[in-house]
Amino acid sequence: MKLAMFAPLFSASSQVSDRTGSALSLLVRLAFASVLLPFFLNSLLTKVDGFGLSTGAYVQILPTYMESVGYDASQVPVALKLVVLAGTLAELALPLMILIGLGTRLAAFGMIGFVAVMSLTDIYGHGIDAATVGAFFDTDPYGLIADQRLLWAVLMVMLMVVGGGRLSADAFVSRWLRSASVPAHA
Repeated sequence: MKLAMFAPLFSASSQVSDRTGSALSLLVRLAFASVLLPFFLNSLLTKVDGFGLSTGAYVQILPTYMESVGYDASQVPVALKLVVLAGTLAELALPLMILIGLGTRLAAFGMIGFVAVMSLTDIYGHGIDAATVGAFFDTDPYGLIADQRLLWAVLMVMLMVVGGGRLSADAFVSRWLRSASVPAHA
């Protein structure tokens, strides 16, 4: 029996084939759709009121500021209103972009930033207790912030590495752009 066939299993690094990358991208996007998409869409619903931002959006994103103004959203300056609007739009757009694989690498990078800001807001703005935050390597898988959001970020890093794959809007756009390009004349 030739043992050399097992060498790729133990190589220090190897390139991911196009098929493997596409399958991995689809798997990660489906896991995201199953676990995180409902989380983000439910959170989004708490931030909108009809066609505008709810007071809940301001309270969730600017908790200490809202407390200081007696939870009166009319007291929020325009610059902070834009921050809340941008965060709310990101909570809608980024998960949907990941789901369909549109701008996958950029959307995944944006989600990492979004999750980092969300986590810091939970910890410092909402005063989440240390037991809920948890810590890396603490052997407690129930620390919601550190452990869960690290896993979320790892999924996003995987998408940043492999992209959208063959079954994504990225692949469709790429094929469309190639077919629509006109050769340059010399």
